[in-house]
Amino acid sequence: MRMLVLGAGLQGSACAYDLLQNPDVTEVRLVDLHLDHLPAFLAPYSGKRLIPTQLDVRSRDGMLAVMRESDAVMSAIPYYFNLELAKVAVEAGTHFCDLGGNTEIVFEQRKLDAAARAKNITVIPDCGLAPGMVNILAEYGIRQLDTVRSVRIYVGGLPQHPEPPLNYQIVYSLEGVLDYYTTLSWVLRDGKRTQVKALSELERVSFPQPVGTLEAFHTAGGLSTMAFRYEGKIPTMEYKTLRYPGHAHIMEAIRELGLLDLTPVDVKGVKVVPRDVFVATVGPRLTKPEGRDLVALRVTVEGTKGGAPKTVGWELIDYYDETRGISAMMRTTGYSLSITGQMQACGEVKPAGVCTPDECIPAEPYIRELAKRGIEIRPIA
Repeated sequence: MRMLVLGAGLQGSACAYDLLQNPDVTEVRLVDLHLDHLPAFLAPYSGKRLIPTQLDVRSRDGMLAVMRESDAVMSAIPYYFNLELAKVAVEAGTHFCDLGGNTEIVFEQRKLDAAARAKNITVIPDCGLAPGMVNILAEYGIRQLDTVRSVRIYVGGLPQHPEPPLNYQIVYSLEGVLDYYTTLSWVLRDGKRTQVKALSELERVSFPQPVGTLEAFHTAGGLSTMAFRYEGKIPTMEYKTLRYPGHAHIMEAIRELGLLDLTPVDVKGVKVVPRDVFVATVGPRLTKPEGRDLVALRVTVEGTKGGAPKTVGWELIDYYDETRGISAMMRTTGYSLSITGQMQACGEVKPAGVCTPDECIPAEPYIRELAKRGIEIRPIA
């Protein structure tokens, strides 16, 4: 298999590394505009099966050329590029998946369904951790019950050793985090699709030690299109982000003070965007090169089976890979993208067309692939 990974950042590098562990993958082309920051864990593969390629993903002709030479494309770049890249992949006749995170763009990608079917390829947006892994697990639970009353999803990327005041470290794009903290979230209430404010409806969620008690609050994007698919069918469905207690209160105050706004303000005669200033100021303080992270996840589906109440669910706590220097967020997100691309290239995703992971990724093989990588999804007793 010849695989194409777009983006040599944290997730793209992890995706490329995971692909290279499969001997059936003969080539991994890693595309980025800047290739001077590849992590050490990729160094042994460079120039052999790994081909770093300097290319701007906005170059349609360039993308078309490398896609035509690939069996599957995995996009680990910002979500706003994914619609055009999916269009190019369809034209090239190459399977495509991405990390997504923006539901409006997913709906635009869905319009490519007929063209993807005609080329006998699959296009799968939202293939990371959340959205991605959690949606596959939620769908797995839904299919095990006769009726479903509620679906609740909790996920968080956290420092193993939190430092005040935010008790948080950057595990992926800070800009992406702030998008989730400032965008309304889709949920299902009484079977009706509605939107709630990010950082709202705090609750406590307990995990085994050493993680302990966390707080959970609404953020956007995690449900992907599931709230639309199950409107009128499932009474309650929601996604919440996990953080250490106290984080949401501080971030809500910062947001309400306007420090995350995108509208420029005048500062001594200069127009500045408050969020840009926040990112430039806070970003370096939340970047912990020696920090070790963890990912905590819980998915529960409640309903009935055979006329009796039944709850199914799964839990995950994954840790930074000390041996390879790969974070838990990279493992759970980048590896998930890699698994999806490999399943596409091997013909395990059917039928052709555009679908989200919960619609088309077979849960049991997916969970087994995660387990091979030491990412243990455990059923909740």
